[in-house]
Parts: sequence; C-alpha cells; structure tokens
Amino acid sequence: MGDDVPSHHAEIRKSDPPSLASSGKQPTLQINGVSSIDRSKTMEAEVLSPTASMTPNPFLSRSNTLDIDDYFVGPRDIAKHSKWPLFLQMHGSILPKMIIPLVWVGCWATAITCISELVQPLGVNSVLLTITGFVVGLGLSFRSSTAYERYAEGRRYWAQLTLACQNLGRVFWVHARETDPDPEKQKAHLLQAMTCTNLIVAFTIALKHKLRFEPYTAYDDLSHLVAHLQTFAGTATADDPSKAELPRKNIFKEVGEYLGVSFAASNPRKMLKKAQLPLGNLPLEILNYLGRCTDKFVEEGKLPVPMQQTLAYNNILALNDVLTGTERVLNTPLPIAYTIAISQITWVYVMLLPFQLYPVLDWKTIPATIAASYIILGILMIGREIENPFGQDVNDLPLEHYCDQVATEMDVIAAQSMHLENLMNHVESGKNRVLFPVSSASYNSWKMRSEERLRDAIKNKPLATFQSRSHHVGETTSVQQEASIVGEKKV
Repeated sequence: MGDDVPSHHAEIRKSDPPSLASSGKQPTLQINGVSSIDRSKTMEAEVLSPTASMTPNPFLSRSNTLDIDDYFVGPRDIAKHSKWPLFLQMHGSILPKMIIPLVWVGCWATAITCISELVQPLGVNSVLLTITGFVVGLGLSFRSSTAYERYAEGRRYWAQLTLACQNLGRVFWVHARETDPDPEKQKAHLLQAMTCTNLIVAFTIALKHKLRFEPYTAYDDLSHLVAHLQTFAGTATADDPSKAELPRKNIFKEVGEYLGVSFAASNPRKMLKKAQLPLGNLPLEILNYLGRCTDKFVEEGKLPVPMQQTLAYNNILALNDVLTGTERVLNTPLPIAYTIAISQITWVYVMLLPFQLYPVLDWKTIPATIAASYIILGILMIGREIENPFGQDVNDLPLEHYCDQVATEMDVIAAQSMHLENLMNHVESGKNRVLFPVSSASYNSWKMRSEERLRDAIKNKPLATFQSRSHHVGETTSVQQEASIVGEKKV
C-alpha cells in the first residue's frame, strides 16, 4: 500500500474499533448508510436547506440551479451581481418571513374596519399614535443598532483572523529556513511548513463549524485537514459518524422555517445536546498543535531571529482572541427581557393601528394598516435576522467565502516562497527600474554609476514624480477637451 491516503478517509487511531484496526484498511465514514466517497460526489447536486447540518460551499449549487432554496438559504454569494432594482430583489429580502404576520394584520384590520362600518364604530383619537409611536421607534432603533453592531463585530473578527493567518503563513514560508543543505532535511522542512499552513486553514474551517454548532469532523471541507490529529471531536465522530448528520425534515417544517414560523424552527444546539462523548473545542485544539509546530521551528533553529518568533506567537494569540471574541458574539445575545419587551410593544402598536386610522381613512384603513405594519415589522425582523452573523441565513456573513479566501492565500504564500529562494535574481533583473520615473535604467545600470549620481537621482525623485503626474493629468484633460469640441461640431 502506498503512502498517499485519500482525503475522504479517516486515519486509524488507537481509539478506533478493533475491527477496523485489524482489517488493515482506513475506515470510511458512513452517514445515513452512505459512504463519504459517494456523498462527496453528490454533495454539489444536493439542495441546501435549513435541515442540513453540513456546510459545503452553497455557491456551487446556486450557480447552476433556480431552486427555491437559492433565494432563502444563505449566506449570499457576494461575488454575484444583480441588475434588478433593490426594491424588486427577492434574494436577501425579509418579505417571505413577513407573509404570515402581514396576512394576520390584514385579517385583523379587516375585522376592525367591518365592525366599525357595519356594527359599532371602534375608532379612537389618533393622539395615541404619536405617544406610542415614539416609544416604538426608540425600541426598534435600539434593536436594529444592537443587531448591526453584533454583525459588524463578527465581520471585524473575521478580518482579524485573515490578517493573523496571512502573518503566520508568511512566518512559516518566508522567514523559516532550513540551513542544512541536505535534500532530505530540505524536503522535511517543506512538508512541515505545508502541515502548518494546513493547520491554519483547518482552524478557520473548524471555527466556522463551531459557530454554527457543528461540533464533529465529518464535513467535506474539514475531515481531510484534521484526520491525522487526535482531537475530542475526531474521537466522537469515529464513535458514531451518523451523529454529524441531522435528520431530514419534512416539507412542512422546511416551509415553516422559510416563512419564519417560530414553532418550525429547530434548536441549533441539537447536536451538542445529543453528544454521548465529550466534543472538546476543535479550534482550540488545532491552535495547540499549531503552537507546538511553532515550538518545533524554534527548537530546530529555523526561526533564528527573535522578532520572527515573537511574530509567530503573537499571531497564534491573535487567533485565540478571534476564537473567544466570536464565541462572545455568538453566546451573548441581547438580553431576553429587551427582546420580549420590544416585540410585545411593537405588536401592540400594530394591533392598535386600525382603531386609530379608521376615523380618518374608513375602508382605506385595511391597506394603510398593512403598509404601516410592513414598515414597522420589517425593521423588527431585520434586527432578528442579523443578530447572529454566523448562521446560514441569506443575510449572514459568507463564512465559506472567508475560509476559501484564507485557503487560497495560504497557497499563494507557499507558492510565492518558491520564487523568493533566489531573491537577488529578481532584484538584479533588467525589469527592475529602481528609480522610475527619474530614469528607466535597470538595477545593474545604476549599480555601475557613481554614488553621487545615485544620490542626486534619489533627491530629485519627488520632483520628477510630481511632474510626471501633472503631465498625465494635463494629457487626460486635453483629450477630454478635444472630445468635447468634436462632439459640439457634430451637433
């Protein structure tokens, strides 16, 4: 058997069942009777829905299908561009979740209006609109601003994570060096650096799953990155891989979730509560491995400069800060007393609208109440929609995109480091015009000139740059003037 093991297989550990270890084969994870091999082939064809516990890239299926899930399951693909006017766009709108509340408000307004017209007028003075409207406005403003603050804070943490990952990747690939020319040691160093960058990518993906209450490792984007690590989540997954998959929900429950019916919503922490073994903290455990790998670099003298060592450890600390910060955003929602009070106050205000509008609008009270309710309830539901920025709603942060960005940048840094081995070849290249726009001469040309001439050129570079930019602006202006004159002559 060769050394290469398919990424969709799990590595045999001491905790694996004896039957697997004795067979001499790598165990293939089985979820609902389907092997991970078959499941990975059909993953792109599966329709994402709120029932899915796994989070592959949702943009793959959305690019070729027009399923209903494409409009109501997210996060939204930020790379897509819609030419529809904003007020006509359905993808990302909260309108589907407002259908049932607006139907109820319409029925209520119709009943109050009919009773007032046919039986007994129920109208009251509209001064109540002014008094209660001010309080409702304050409550909705507080709710929306708090929710957006959490959303923005979640995005800041992921930007901080991206920065720390880039710095760590640069430490492992640019600063770390194997001084021994032995080819075997050079090869071992490259593999060690590649392992470290894979751990960085594994941390970002594991954090994404943790923030979505997916505590296992049997996910297509994660399993091959952590299969060789001894973790609590890996042990729990190997014990019963089927626990990583939520049961399929019926069509009524799915529609209920699309429409925002609270009774149809599932508990997102369901897998955590059903765990039979400790699940640990996978991102934190990956950081432990990453810290030990950094120690190994330092012990072997591959990071001889103290500042490089400090940079590595500080960025591992930054990743830990991101982990705790995102957990704080996730597990510290708006106090339930505020949430309940604001919801109750808003609904009381909406239910009182027909009584206050009827004396002025008569039968027009019905559409007026629906329109006003759409505005008021829309602001309330937007706050609820973005309160947790790490979920899978359309308006949540596109964590898949951020994880793909980190993985791509790690590959770029690793590939670029191969070119940096012979740095002077790039420095001394004829394309290196070191003093442009003062001169178009190359590095080697200036190297042959006197130091005094070089210093004069450096001293005159600000003036030459200014003149070059002024000349470019002048040319652009003259071209625009000529085009304007030609256009006037044609007219």
